Amino acid sequence: MITDSIPRAKTKKQEYLLSDALRTIKPNLPRTLLAHGRLLETVMASENPKEIELVCNLIAAEVSNAFGIEAPTVKVLGVRPHRVDDGVCIYQKFGDYDLQTGQIRLWMRTARLKKVTSFGALLNTLCHELCHHLDVVELGFSNTPHTRGFFERTALIYHHIKDTPLRPLIWIKQSDGTFRFDWGRMMSSGNSIND
Repeated sequence: MITDSIPRAKTKKQEYLLSDALRTIKPNLPRTLLAHGRLLETVMASENPKEIELVCNLIAAEVSNAFGIEAPTVKVLGVRPHRVDDGVCIYQKFGDYDLQTGQIRLWMRTARLKKVTSFGALLNTLCHELCHHLDVVELGFSNTPHTRGFFERTALIYHHIKDTPLRPLIWIKQSDGTFRFDWGRMMSSGNSIND
């Protein structure tokens, strides 16, 4: 994961810096999300997009309710939009959030093999798009940049739903001012924030 570049426009830069500094979320997420997470993992085996969509909407409603905001509508679609260059998949879209409608779209099938994606990948994408929704509706951002804070808030929601220990995200600053995950150090440390 790589953060967006810091915008130059004053308002967008302020929102970016606020998002980057916000590394946690205020409300305690309900324990019922754990049951919804297990249900999502179960219904994914059915490969039925309507069942998966129903559970994703339950999760979105629970998270939104914890913040006291209106829930986004989640739509689950088929094969991920993607681009191929010289036989190599160079881009694929896992999900998106529409700033105007507040709708989340998730693609449940892999780009090349058209297989149902893993539970972890779909849940992570849902949490990512829910974090965009929280940025816009709860925090009032006009833009919802990918910052270190954004990714850390997404991880909090994801690990709560999966009921797994939260690992500290380790960042490497790039020459262009962006940051990326140091996957090697994160995975080899074996530590969680709860340790």
